[in-house]
Amino acid sequence: MLPVTMLASQKLANLLTSNDALEQQVANIAALTNVRIPPITSQQIVLSSASPDIGDKNIQLTYPRVCLYSTAVKNTHLEKFKSLSGTVSVITEVWVSGNLVSDTDRWIHFYVEAVTEIYRQSVGDLNDGFYFSGAYDVQFQGPKAGGLGFAQSAKVTCTLNISQN
Repeated sequence: MLPVTMLASQKLANLLTSNDALEQQVANIAALTNVRIPPITSQQIVLSSASPDIGDKNIQLTYPRVCLYSTAVKNTHLEKFKSLSGTVSVITEVWVSGNLVSDTDRWIHFYVEAVTEIYRQSVGDLNDGFYFSGAYDVQFQGPKAGGLGFAQSAKVTCTLNISQN
């Protein structure tokens, strides 16, 4: 079995990749708003905490991309008879790049809306002792030079409740 931190990230990645959910959600938003938005395929959703600089130079990840990773585990031991009872924090980091700052600055909001819509639809039991309440926090980063000209990112932080023996 995967370590709890990797399993938590994988649970959220599965929500985004199952039946190409994120790709479909981005396409739906694009159609509703009549805006051309580059698709995010399931292959562009990875478990990695590599920074954009490292991802661009060493891993050669493509844009747009979504990276998921855990940042903290808190064993509050609220359930006496469980060895792990608490929370796991998982970040879904969305990266976008383009030739124009105006494109990256616009697209990042559509991608975050697509990710958070999938999360809002996925409240509940994620199996293996993980439960998602639906709560999340979003932080946008400003555009900077990088990627295909300019790069921008946003972090969606989710806290999963965990209860395991």
